[in-house]
Amino acid sequence: MTYEATRNRVETYFDRTATKTWERLTSDAPVSGIRATVRAGRDRMRDVILGQLPADLRGARILDAGCGTGALAFELARRGAEVIGVDISPQLVEIARKRTPNDLHHKLTFRAGDMLDPNLGTFDHIVAMDSMIYYTAPDIATILEGLAPRLRSNMIFTVAPRTPLLMTMWRVGKLFPRSDRSPTMIPHSPARIAHELGKGRLRDVERVTSGFYISNALEYRP
Repeated sequence: MTYEATRNRVETYFDRTATKTWERLTSDAPVSGIRATVRAGRDRMRDVILGQLPADLRGARILDAGCGTGALAFELARRGAEVIGVDISPQLVEIARKRTPNDLHHKLTFRAGDMLDPNLGTFDHIVAMDSMIYYTAPDIATILEGLAPRLRSNMIFTVAPRTPLLMTMWRVGKLFPRSDRSPTMIPHSPARIAHELGKGRLRDVERVTSGFYISNALEYRP
């Protein structure tokens, strides 16, 4: 499946099926035990990503690629950054706009669209939390190389790690009829993505495991 086909399928899934689920998961509303582990894992991963960036981001311009409902973008803006939040789901972008704290409005811009859009401009840093987990290694390499000319420093992004559990879930998921499937996470090893890269450096940052949430943070420098 091509990058464009995967992107369109993810957009359809979040706008037609998963918007309410993600709105609740990324709020303070009570959730089930399984979703609570996912929420805790995402909170931890957000801290990991923030830990790879300067504490003082005044004067920095940052792209939050796959911003979802805005939680990471808000934290970046609190550190002083000018943040452009982009997501392929217009409904999630609208939730992010509604949740923006009054004191951060001047630091944040949310848009529905593609993170590879050159009209977004250049950035000091790029973050992409759990927004590239549905793509193949060649597609991820293409995304990184496509962003490289507009990236001054580093990009922190996450992938689903290639663990026995996730590989089993991936294989089982492929047994279901395509019409019944949500977009499937594709497990990766950092070495495979590094192999696909034509240029640039990739660093393994940290893996977060919290119940049903398993994600691996990586750093890319052009």
